[in-house]
Amino acid sequence: MSSLAQNGGPILVTGGKGQLATSLVNLGGPRIRCVGRPDFDFDKPATLAATLDAIKPVAVVNAAAWTAVDLAESEQDGAARANATGPEELARLCAQRDIPLIHVSTDYVFSGDKGAPYVETDPVSPDTVYGRTKAEGESKALAANPKTIVLRTAWVYSAHGKNFVRTMLNAGAKNPVLKVVGDQKGNPTSSDDLAKAILSILAVLEKDGWKDSFAGIYHACGTGETTWHGLAVAALQDAATHGQAMPEVTAIRTEDWPTPAKRPADSRMDNSKLTRVFGVTMPNWQDSVRKTVHQIFAQTA
Repeated sequence: MSSLAQNGGPILVTGGKGQLATSLVNLGGPRIRCVGRPDFDFDKPATLAATLDAIKPVAVVNAAAWTAVDLAESEQDGAARANATGPEELARLCAQRDIPLIHVSTDYVFSGDKGAPYVETDPVSPDTVYGRTKAEGESKALAANPKTIVLRTAWVYSAHGKNFVRTMLNAGAKNPVLKVVGDQKGNPTSSDDLAKAILSILAVLEKDGWKDSFAGIYHACGTGETTWHGLAVAALQDAATHGQAMPEVTAIRTEDWPTPAKRPADSRMDNSKLTRVFGVTMPNWQDSVRKTVHQIFAQTA
């Protein structure tokens, strides 16, 4: 029986002011206790145990990560601590205290050459330091704590923080023509939708207690697929309904926009296991983009 079944205890969320952590704070109510650097820092392992002992959570959501994909190519040690060895230590400490851990991972653990949506049993094949360290973090967390759930998500955006949708809206407001990569496919994911999925999983754990069958990897991303170009067009069309001028958005190839880290050409993921095990269905990405754009304009009204 999980300690979650005690009901009402605090839920620890790492990740400071990141997109997912912010959404969990906004949607999760007073039980959510969000921590970030310097109080909780994977570069300072002693802060992990101190945080767990101070808050005494009934569950932990690890939303902290090194997400600077290109910078990871030159800062490999930092990325490894944030994405692999840090989460391993957190999982180990949670196991010692019999605390379930939800660890957030990424579609970048895949190379993107399958040609169909990835399922959880597909072997990982990362092409970047970021993807490799995230894949290592998954396996290390699962090995260190038998009560670990790994949630892989993708292309996260929100009405807050730094993300692709907000970047496109800002660029579209200033430029009559935009060029956006149109040959990478994936599943845009609202951080609010991901937060709601996590809260739903936690509710199941609280209601039923921990079951060994819950452990493992799940995909949790927006339903439906598009390209970065398609996501930009959708967001800017929604912005146009709020009075922002619609720019011309030209699709370009990946090689026309070189980056230090190679992006997967097709990192689409299948969410059906999440629905089957926890009854969670991720919303359609277009509906969620529309809601997010509305929130962004409401903030500036």
